[in-house]
Parts: sequence; C-alpha cells; structure tokens
Amino acid sequence: MTARVWLALAGVVVITGGLLFVSAGTIRWAEAWWFLALYGSAGTAVILWLAKNDPALLASRMNVKAQEGQPLWDRLVLQAARLIYWSWLILMGLDGGRYNWSNLPDWLIWVGRAAFLAGIWGTWRVFRENSFTAPIVRIQSERGHRVISTGPYAIVRHPMYASSLFLLTGWALALNSAWGVLGAIVIELLIALRIGGEEKVLREGLPGYVEYTRKVRYRLIPYVW
Repeated sequence: MTARVWLALAGVVVITGGLLFVSAGTIRWAEAWWFLALYGSAGTAVILWLAKNDPALLASRMNVKAQEGQPLWDRLVLQAARLIYWSWLILMGLDGGRYNWSNLPDWLIWVGRAAFLAGIWGTWRVFRENSFTAPIVRIQSERGHRVISTGPYAIVRHPMYASSLFLLTGWALALNSAWGVLGAIVIELLIALRIGGEEKVLREGLPGYVEYTRKVRYRLIPYVW
C-alpha cells in the first residue's frame, strides 16, 4: 500500500508537470516549477499524516475505481472531471507558459501560491475531521458511515469542496493564468452539480443527514449557498 501511494503521488505530479510543460513548449517556466514543488511537498505532507493517523481513509482515497453502490451519474461526472482537468492544465500551459496571455503581476502569483496552500490545509482539516471522505459518492456502510457535524462541517456541509475554491483558483494564479481561473470556475460549477446528486444520496441513505441539513444550512459558501 505504501509503495502504491507514493507511486500514485509521483505519477500525478509527473503527469501534471508533463501536461503543463508540453503545452508550454518549454521547461523554462519558473511558475510551473514553483507550483510543482508546492504540490509535491504538500501532497507528501498530507499522505504522511494520513498514513500515520487514518490509513483507512488513505486506502479509501486511493480507490477511485467504480464501486458497488456508486450511482451511474457519479461515474459519468468523474469521467467528465478528468477530461476537464486535463484540458484545464493544457490551457494554463498555453496561457502562463507559452503565450503569456495573462501576464499577471508577481504579487498576484504569490497570492495564488498562498491560496493553493490554504486549499490544501482546508482539505487536510476535512480529512482530520471526517474519515468517510471517499472520492466517490456512496454510503460506506461497511465502515460505519455516519454524519459528521463538527469542525468545518459545522460551517458548511461540503467543506472539502469549499476548500477547492481556494485550491483551484490559487492553482491558476500560481501558474500566471487568468484563463485558468475561468477554467477553475467551470470545474466549480461541475462540483456544484455533483453536490446536488451527492446530497440526494446522503439524504436518502445516511441516517441523521436530513436533520444535519436543517442545522447547517449552507452547502458550500456561508450565507450564499
């Protein structure tokens, strides 16, 4: 399991870097190297924490194959998300690395790096609070799936997705790509669609979830939605 986890992380970083640099047409792209260093370091830190504190969640996060109980719509959404993600990386490589359409100021690039790390921190905070944050939508009855209402879940019902607002936007800014920010908005719209389906599954199959939604009213952004 340990070797598989590290190979997966290395593969993600290599594929991400490959798509960025190939679309940029050069490896002389400082913002991309900065980003990959942050990505790899943060990913390593989170994996080490999970391996020590919640190996069951780590194993769950590694299992992205279709599973029994996963709705067909969720399988389709995940396939679409992969295609959009790859296209997004290519777009940012063209923008920030090859053509420099955006030409963002240095301070905004640094804001992007900080926002990306904030998103990683928010994701880790979710992992610390909720051991049931599997990458697919289904009720994990074999693991004693239950409602989590503490920590970030006392603020919004989907704090991991809320963290992705910082992570994805920061990702694009860190790569000097305003067009990437627009791509991040598209991904967030897809996430919003997934939230609707996920909530239906949780309301119908997870005891106590309906009561939880009455207590925590907002799905993604406090006082907005």
